[in-house]
Amino acid sequence: MSQKYVNETRVMKISRVFPLDVNNHNTLFGGKLMSLIDDIASISASKLCRGTAVTASTDSVDFLKPIRPTDSVSLESFVTWTGRTSMEVFVKVMTENLYTGKRDIAATSFLTFVGLDDNNQPIPVPRIIPETEEEKKLFETAQQRAEMRKIRREESKKFADFLLTKYPWE
Repeated sequence: MSQKYVNETRVMKISRVFPLDVNNHNTLFGGKLMSLIDDIASISASKLCRGTAVTASTDSVDFLKPIRPTDSVSLESFVTWTGRTSMEVFVKVMTENLYTGKRDIAATSFLTFVGLDDNNQPIPVPRIIPETEEEKKLFETAQQRAEMRKIRREESKKFADFLLTKYPWE
């Protein structure tokens, strides 16, 4: 089985917050941030498997601080853990006030991706090797998150059986 260092999957993106990106509270739309998170995480996932990687789940997005038009928003993503065909990608969202230079962690997110071949079938992905303290901490705690994902997925499948597929007017 091949392996890669976490750093080989690292991606950075810095954006400005424009007036059309904010809601009536003058903070970045949550959906806009979620789109940026999925975009950057997919690049990290593809860098690991050097092919197609699709989002299997957005496991969490924790909004910690508001992001305002006076901020730049920096996203950093990297693969933190791998299974046989799946991988966990972590995204750290940081703001920098463009007037003061003050930086804050504004959000964190974990996503799961699956590597696919040309026939859209899951493929084995390289094992990941953490090096920094941050990478090691995320790697060490990943198995617990994977177990929680598995439980949540099974609960979601059971719950889906109770949901209606009819439109309200039918």
